Amino acid sequence: MDIKLFFEMPNSVAHKQYEALRMYYIDGVPAQQVAQRFGYTYRAFTSLVSDFRRKLLMNPGDSIFFVKNSPGRKVSVHTNDAKAIIIDMRKKYYSVPEIKVALDGLGHMLSEKNIYNILAAEGFSRLPRRSKLVKQQLAKVEVEAEKSIPLRFTPETFKSSNAGILMFLAYIRRYGIDTVIARSDYPQTSVIDKTCSIMCFLALKLANRRRYSSDDTWCMDRGMGLFAGLNVLPKAAWYTSYSDRVTTRMNRSFLKKLHQLWLRHGLLDDTANLDFTTIPYWGDDSHLENNWSGKRGKALSGMLAVLASDPDSGLIDYGSADVLQKDESDVVLEFLDFYRAGDKKRENKLRYIIFDSKFTNYENLRKLDQGQVKFITIRRRGKLLLERIYNLSASGRKTIRVECAGNKQRILKVFDEMVFLKGYDKDIRQITITGNGKVKPAIIITNDTDLPVEQIIRKYARRWMIEKTISEQIDFFHLNLVSSSMVIKVDFDLTMSILANNLYRLFARELERYSNSTAQTLYDKFVHAGVHETEIPLTGK
Repeated sequence: MDIKLFFEMPNSVAHKQYEALRMYYIDGVPAQQVAQRFGYTYRAFTSLVSDFRRKLLMNPGDSIFFVKNSPGRKVSVHTNDAKAIIIDMRKKYYSVPEIKVALDGLGHMLSEKNIYNILAAEGFSRLPRRSKLVKQQLAKVEVEAEKSIPLRFTPETFKSSNAGILMFLAYIRRYGIDTVIARSDYPQTSVIDKTCSIMCFLALKLANRRRYSSDDTWCMDRGMGLFAGLNVLPKAAWYTSYSDRVTTRMNRSFLKKLHQLWLRHGLLDDTANLDFTTIPYWGDDSHLENNWSGKRGKALSGMLAVLASDPDSGLIDYGSADVLQKDESDVVLEFLDFYRAGDKKRENKLRYIIFDSKFTNYENLRKLDQGQVKFITIRRRGKLLLERIYNLSASGRKTIRVECAGNKQRILKVFDEMVFLKGYDKDIRQITITGNGKVKPAIIITNDTDLPVEQIIRKYARRWMIEKTISEQIDFFHLNLVSSSMVIKVDFDLTMSILANNLYRLFARELERYSNSTAQTLYDKFVHAGVHETEIPLTGK
């Protein structure tokens, strides 16, 4: 090959333009001759000269015809696409592992080292240690996540910040909860069936997501999507839309099926503790009633909810969030109907219902007695009743020892008697307790005349477990944070909280030293601790 032809007969367009312009500017050949030499029209060549001058004026330092080769590893297209997301999340105080989880959910498979190098090149320093409060208050990430679709279980590896909740899948399968969900009346769509839909709500409950819409990174976490059988969880708007289709009848039917499940597994004892809680409403024009909130020590506009808990297992067996004040007294009878539904032979184990003094009236106590159910409650202390108690004979009082927390015992003085109760219209057993550290005596009334007084007091003392459970519902399962911009029906949210609570209790039953721990403690020590960002290889179904 003649080397001169390489310069005289250029093949590429860029090479041809370069040789023509060089002949015009360096060799001084007139434009007409240059155009003829390289096959341009005169007008086309003068336009080429004008474009060349304009480019040099706009970018004098750039090479127009030659490519600059920079040393080092070349930046891939995926890195460039993810760079803006990485920088935006770091500006909002997210760590490298948290950014990695979000990028995996968006389909950008970058390593943590690559993310760190991008941030270092942009001048970001290492992120200081953040408190738990700071992590909960991270700014919302405005990123369009992938559309939720059923998981195909093709081989892949991804990072997750919530891999710990996957262990609850074992309990869902072991106790047959998945079958109950599949046979429930809850709605589904052509893309997301009812099982995946319920698991989506359950994933947020188990993962301690307190404000659904304040942090959208959960809808990019592939681990939470895996829990629900999806690639990623749906966006916030889907949760609101799904909740709108759920009715109270669906929730009640679902709880009844779970109730039968707990009975079959022997998880419900002979006692049920009942109590009310207020779920506040923070809207401007509230149409709801004012109900007392023990959490805040004042009456609030909100929905009155009732919960029934088993004191031994800690399972919540019943819940309802549509109680009106005029119907408060009848809730105990509704619970009894719920418990006995489908049990025509009365083979259920329920023998005792325990509640506080304002839960129902004396007329309903008589109905419970006629229904062959034992109850234990506190009698309201009026002025005349207190005067009578103070005048009781000291010789009739009995000193007993009652077990309390920490394997300790407490000495109490009790007066056990039968009294006539107006409204109840018959004699009832009344146990007056003094020496318990309170200014006023406690007065227990019950229709059980056979059980020893020590056991009755112990049973009522364990009623405080339901108050502890309600506190967990409020604090851990964000029951009273309905002001979130993700609007969920309260009754449905309560039902999902009940199921999540029961899964934590089933998990705690297998932890000998943590069987009575709160859901928050179990989450911090076992679910979240040690698996902050876990790499999950997905190889098959």
